[in-house]
Amino acid sequence: MDKLLTPSGGKSHLLLGNEAIVRGAIEAGMAFATCYPGTPSSEVPDTLYRLRKQNPDAVKYYFEYSTNEKVALEVAAGAAGSGLRTLCTMKHVGLNVAADPLMTLAYVGTRAGMVILVADDPSLFSSQNEQDSRYYARLSGLPMLEPADPVEAKGMVKFGFDF
Repeated sequence: MDKLLTPSGGKSHLLLGNEAIVRGAIEAGMAFATCYPGTPSSEVPDTLYRLRKQNPDAVKYYFEYSTNEKVALEVAAGAAGSGLRTLCTMKHVGLNVAADPLMTLAYVGTRAGMVILVADDPSLFSSQNEQDSRYYARLSGLPMLEPADPVEAKGMVKFGFDF
């Protein structure tokens, strides 16, 4: 956990993809994070929660679990609309639940950077079905970034907040 919070100073660290996403969000100045946990996305909020609990003085973001994906996205949109850099995470089937506020968010926008992390599950490793979230990006007209490895995942989260 220490390697997620300490400045790297040009050092490389071996991180899982989800840990790299957390590191990228912290480096990007994320101030608010919310989620509805579900594998394969649950490692991101679990890491955010553990960091917050173990290092309350060092961690400068608010984190909460939501009752479902729709609520998570609505709370995240409210935070981003009020000027906080916000991260919202869910698994692919959860994006179906959050589709209504997602479509509204696409034309309302936010005042601060907001990243919606959706973890698809190709080959049904831990889900009840297989879906492709890229269709939601096409439907909503929202930009979508698709990293190929942990290094790209960290960089894309940082880019996503600025974009």
